[in-house]
Amino acid sequence: MSMHKPLAALAIALALGAGPVRAENTGLGKPVSEADIKAWDIAILPDGSNLPPGSGTPAQGAALYTQQCLGCHGEDGKGGLGGGPLAGGAPLTNGIETPKTIGNYYPYATTIFDYIRRGMPFQAPRSLTDEQVYALTAYILSLNKLIGANDVIDAKTLPQVKMPNRDNFILPYPDRI
Repeated sequence: MSMHKPLAALAIALALGAGPVRAENTGLGKPVSEADIKAWDIAILPDGSNLPPGSGTPAQGAALYTQQCLGCHGEDGKGGLGGGPLAGGAPLTNGIETPKTIGNYYPYATTIFDYIRRGMPFQAPRSLTDEQVYALTAYILSLNKLIGANDVIDAKTLPQVKMPNRDNFILPYPDRI
């Protein structure tokens, strides 16, 4: 049997009023409210748009790093059993095999906050408070010597951190954007 007949039958059924299946017609799911959407709309832009209130310091982040991150990312963010290095690394101009770290690859400091907030710790993503994410971000930036030990990171200061690779960042697949 040709594949065209079943496709034609489906097209006729839809045209004659079968219509789309909706959650309210099936008893499955529930309507999504604006509050539901807002809880998941956590994208942080390079300029800091959508950063939440809160702040953190490298010292606060160091204690949290020991509890939450050390097992995967190792001592001082040098890489561990489950996660790659977060700090150090030669400049990327040393060749394509150079390990990519926050200090030599990321173009925007806000990306660090966004990634930690969405995906860390690995075993419990989105479990950290905004204050904890700011503190971890501050600690990682200080490991990379991008901020001082006494600096405070918040919605105003984080976008101002100049990342070493900002002006050299090349998107891996620019034709897919």
